[in-house]
Amino acid sequence: MSLFVLRRILTLVATLFAASLIIFLVLDALPGNAAQMLMGADASPDAVRALTVKLGLDQPLTYRYLLWIKGMAVGDLGSSYVYGTPVAGLIAERLVLTVPLAMMSMLITVVLALAAGIYTAANHNKLGDVGVMSLTQVGIALPNFWFAILLILLFAVKLQWLSAGGFAGWDDGIWLGIRSLLLPSISLAVVQAAILARVTRSAVLEVLREDFVRTARAKGLGKREVLWRHVLRNAMIPVMTVMGLQFANLLAGTIVIENVFYLPGLGRLIFQSIANRDLIVVRNCVMLLAAMVVTVNFVVDVLYAFIDPRIKVGNL
Repeated sequence: MSLFVLRRILTLVATLFAASLIIFLVLDALPGNAAQMLMGADASPDAVRALTVKLGLDQPLTYRYLLWIKGMAVGDLGSSYVYGTPVAGLIAERLVLTVPLAMMSMLITVVLALAAGIYTAANHNKLGDVGVMSLTQVGIALPNFWFAILLILLFAVKLQWLSAGGFAGWDDGIWLGIRSLLLPSISLAVVQAAILARVTRSAVLEVLREDFVRTARAKGLGKREVLWRHVLRNAMIPVMTVMGLQFANLLAGTIVIENVFYLPGLGRLIFQSIANRDLIVVRNCVMLLAAMVVTVNFVVDVLYAFIDPRIKVGNL
């Protein structure tokens, strides 16, 4: 197990290094000049050149990349071109919203998906199975930003139960913060829950056909006991894999949803920084998202050996 974890850690580090290189090169290749954007179209060439030197944009590509890597290693992410404040502080302020939003969305996704997937598998080819699977097909086809607008129209405009946008903050109480993130979380979770529910159903049905399930039933165990004690754990490998991938989709989806609901999170910061050509903020935000996704997949890989004892660690 120690060797397995070590190999996975080395893979994680190599993946992060490759991701940092790709992110840096892609953003550096974008057309335009950050100094020109900050100074305006009417700025003199000398002023633009002076600002370029001040921001370090005149340095060689390799030097700027190594400087960025060194800064991340010591926690110095530099200062924003637009805001003039440390990037680390900007990101920390936005993570207070984005992380709870992603976690709430993931929680709703898992609860809805597991409930629907297990229910449909236990009632295979019955009316409930057909009905729930039809709803999941609709959920997969729904764009989350369009579904978010529908939720705003229903719960904020017509029923007036929740606010249409903005974030109340955590200082006035956790419940007010959760209320502000409820509609965005649901709009993010619906599509992912529909996909995960279908994967869960297929995985549970496959395990239900195994010989050990028939043996357990023959020993007198009830259907519910067999399902929860034996089937679900053995069906979790493909489900956990999809959950790890879906966390990446949820993080990417926050960029759109936070702009729909005017939430001051990391996604909105990325959107505004792209518009302002504040590439140092974009670079660090995207790298943070990539690191979170890679870390989640690392955790999922490690959990495989604990979820299913049939899997040999050496084969992972």
